[in-house]
Amino acid sequence: MTAAMTAELPHPSIDAQAFRSAMRRPASAVAIVTGGLPGDRAGVTVTAVCSLSDTPPMVLACVHRDSSALPILRAGGVFCVNFLSAAQTDVAGLFAGRGGLKGEDRFSAVDWVQRVSGAPVLAGALASFDCVLEQEIDSATHAILVGRVVAIDAGTDPAPLVYNDGAFGGVVPI
Repeated sequence: MTAAMTAELPHPSIDAQAFRSAMRRPASAVAIVTGGLPGDRAGVTVTAVCSLSDTPPMVLACVHRDSSALPILRAGGVFCVNFLSAAQTDVAGLFAGRGGLKGEDRFSAVDWVQRVSGAPVLAGALASFDCVLEQEIDSATHAILVGRVVAIDAGTDPAPLVYNDGAFGGVVPI
């Protein structure tokens, strides 16, 4: 389909609440995107993360433009995508704003290390992708961060944390 053909398609009005409700139906991996250096770190829980390329290794993460973490992620030019295991539900809640802690205070509850970029890497995460910010794409409500992966940590817990229908959960093998 060409661009001219898609321009002719109808543009129905989709209710925002109905859209959000439908997007909650598929299960999504839960990650914390972090950036900054000790003393000025920030992180946010996200579910819109995916691999972009394996040669070179790249990921993309979508962060709401109103997130207090976004200016620190931009300023440092590096970030880490920390996928969580099912045992880390409390960490997901903490970085989603539950519990009242903000900014640097959120980092005191769990252990963090640094790899190549210097961004905070969650010790014991399901998998962590340490990235250099290659590109930022501005979208309607989110910034799409494209990161070149410079280091990888793979945890030993095989059970991922997922977000489905408005709640955190685990995956049961079938």
